[in-house]
Amino acid sequence: MTDSAVRSIPFTDAAGQEKTLDDLGAEVVLVVNVASKCGLTPQYEQLEELQRLYADRGFSVVGFPCNQFFGQEPGSVDQILEFCSTTYGISFPISDKVKVNGKNAADLYKALKEAPDADGKAGRVAWNFEKFLVLPDGDVLRFRPNVTPDNPAIVEAIEAALPR
Repeated sequence: MTDSAVRSIPFTDAAGQEKTLDDLGAEVVLVVNVASKCGLTPQYEQLEELQRLYADRGFSVVGFPCNQFFGQEPGSVDQILEFCSTTYGISFPISDKVKVNGKNAADLYKALKEAPDADGKAGRVAWNFEKFLVLPDGDVLRFRPNVTPDNPAIVEAIEAALPR
């Protein structure tokens, strides 16, 4: 799937408005399925660090709360936003809650899951905090949950894709 096709798939933001990745105005977008009660939740800190470091160069993180993995995102969207704000000072956009796997998966995730990870494996999202880096040239790079946002592979891919 081309970047422009992925960028034009609608999703619902936390305010209930239909948006697309294009609407963010960012050339490079890191899409992450997030959860507030997961062992990986501290990755929010690194995601926010990326947001603050690169936002002025055309980058944005977008968090997609998902409760599909052992109920680790049980709250309402308002509760999620409050948690993100007070616990991690999140400034990047958060969507409405989504499903990332199964027949009711969000359309954006259906498309993103076609991208393979570093081992060449596409398909189901493995767990919370799986990352999809949507690049301007049409590529989608996939990073599994255990790859932290500050991992050199992610940082280097962001820096290489952003304008100088």
